[in-house]
Amino acid sequence: MTSMLSKKHSFDTVFDGQKVYRLILEAMSNPTRTVHIGEYANKLYGDHPVFLAVAITLLDNEVSFHTCDNQVLSDEIASLTLAKRERIETADFVFADGAGDIKKTIENVKSGTPADPHKSTTVIIMDDSEPALELTFSGPGINGNKTTRMTTTAQTAVALRDAQLYEYPQGIDLIFISSKGELFAVPRMTRMEAK
Repeated sequence: MTSMLSKKHSFDTVFDGQKVYRLILEAMSNPTRTVHIGEYANKLYGDHPVFLAVAITLLDNEVSFHTCDNQVLSDEIASLTLAKRERIETADFVFADGAGDIKKTIENVKSGTPADPHKSTTVIIMDDSEPALELTFSGPGINGNKTTRMTTTAQTAVALRDAQLYEYPQGIDLIFISSKGELFAVPRMTRMEAK
């Protein structure tokens, strides 16, 4: 989390980073629950402040990332976090901006191994579309089943991930964010129930 922020940014890597980290942890611990990181993302500038708030919080020089051919975002993340740029197949974190990147991303990222499931990719997807579907989820952090409204993009991403049929406990974590700073997660052990 240590980084040299440009003077134009007012995001504090320690205090704001801790607050964003707690919110991401809350979202990961409570699948599909929406948290809001907008007030912290607003302290960053550029075309992708919400992506940057997540990147500054989760990335450092020990991990790698990929931005699905978004060179501007790649440059910003590298500058602010000192994380290493990697190919999609080997990156620890992948930032996907829009539905067009999802299929390629889900099918190519690493899912860990049975011995080291934590060596999988976390995929952060920008999604500004409106929730249009009622979907039901189950898994750790959900008491029984939970039905919630989601976007078509989120449904597509989770369905593509679940179709990979990873061997337990492998898989990939999905984090969805909006440009307003709304964030929710569908961790690797959370499953979407068939209709």
